[in-house]
Amino acid sequence: MILSIGFGGSWLKNMKSCNQCGKCCIKYADGGLSATPDEIDWWEEHRPGIAKYVTGGDIWKDPVTGQQLSRCPWLIELAGENKYACQIYHDRPDDCKQYPVHIAEMVRDECEMIEKSDLIDSQKAQRRLDIIMSDSRPHYGA
Repeated sequence: MILSIGFGGSWLKNMKSCNQCGKCCIKYADGGLSATPDEIDWWEEHRPGIAKYVTGGDIWKDPVTGQQLSRCPWLIELAGENKYACQIYHDRPDDCKQYPVHIAEMVRDECEMIEKSDLIDSQKAQRRLDIIMSDSRPHYGA
């Protein structure tokens, strides 16, 4: 699926929608993510099941051993679909909500949203990414 977004009176062909490949969740879930103290406090009060995976301010720790998990405990593979879903999508950390931030990050992580045309003009692609992500984070460099 290709998204088209009106911008400045013209229509831009944007990168593909997220196909839920899980690459970003799998790559960063083993200690590459953080949560703010406010997020952790909110989880403790409203979602204690999430909070039990926090140890010393670090997220996705085994509740019994305190060891870093190698995979996010909330990431599930959808049976027979080769897709993943987040069980805490609406309450996930800001680190997750704000990904991806920039095109270079998407290239490094082999994000499947990116199109070949995005590699030709990365500044234009960054503007398009900022539009797509505008409900999750400020524009990159803002």
